[in-house]
Amino acid sequence: MAEVKELIRSEEGGAISFGNYKLNAKAKLEDFKHGGDLLKVKTFREITKLEKNGAFLYESVPGTSVLNFTEKSDGVQFQVEGDEDAQITIGLMDESDYEVFVDGESIGIMNTGLGGKVSLSVELAAADQVDVKIVKQ
Repeated sequence: MAEVKELIRSEEGGAISFGNYKLNAKAKLEDFKHGGDLLKVKTFREITKLEKNGAFLYESVPGTSVLNFTEKSDGVQFQVEGDEDAQITIGLMDESDYEVFVDGESIGIMNTGLGGKVSLSVELAAADQVDVKIVKQ
C-alpha cells in the first residue's frame, strides 16, 4: 500500500496523488499549487477530502490514498487504496451523465443532478489498488 506521506504531490504528466488513510489524527495542507490551481487536502483514517480553488472535488469515507488523479474535460481517473471498503464522492459538472468504471468494468451511467456529484462504492479490503474512471457521456 502506498499512502501519500506528504499529503499531496504532483506527478509526471499533470496528475496528483493525495491522502493518507494510515494517519490517526487529522492532517491538512492548504494552498498547494498545481497546474495554476490551489488545492487543499484534509486526510486521516476516517475521511479524505480534496478541494480545488475552494470547490469540492473528492471525498472518501473512510480515508483513502488516491494515486495519479487526472482531471480532464470529459471526466476523471485515478487509483485508490485503503484498508476498508470506501464510499467515494466526486465533484463534476452539474446535471450531466457520466459512465463509471471500477477496475475496467462499467458499473453504470450516473447523473450528477444540480449538485454536480457522483457517488460510488469501491471494495478495497481485499484489493491492493482499485482503478476508477468516470467518463462524461
